Amino acid sequence: MAVPQRIPTAHEPDYRTDTSGRDATGQFYAAVHGARRDVGGLDERFAWYAYVHRFDHDGRHEASTIRRIALSRYLTDPDAADRILAVLLDELDAPRFDDIAIQPFRLTCDGVLFGLIDESDPDRGDWAELYPDRIGFNPPRDGTYST
Repeated sequence: MAVPQRIPTAHEPDYRTDTSGRDATGQFYAAVHGARRDVGGLDERFAWYAYVHRFDHDGRHEASTIRRIALSRYLTDPDAADRILAVLLDELDAPRFDDIAIQPFRLTCDGVLFGLIDESDPDRGDWAELYPDRIGFNPPRDGTYST
């Protein structure tokens, strides 16, 4: 039991995957999200990040740009976070928001797991989870997801 080589992700405007798409060099997934860190003291355990994961046309992870926005439980300045994400998106080559299909990948930055992880097991079945977003993908593999 395992997920397929490429997992479709539907672009949904004004929702969790509204900043996924394609550019001249391949595909991308971008977001602002908070995450629990495995480093620091109690006051530094939660942080907010803006990030862009870049993939080739076949969905293989090529690189990620991850910027820590704040060390806090709550995002106190969402406008600033949106501006940082916009700067990261401006670095892409002619981006357009669209559906994507990417391969599982995993990386850790600043004590936080980022990636699309195969978490298939007998109870859950074929399942992949996008971190730190906590978006889950399972059959029928049509791009829809669970939150």
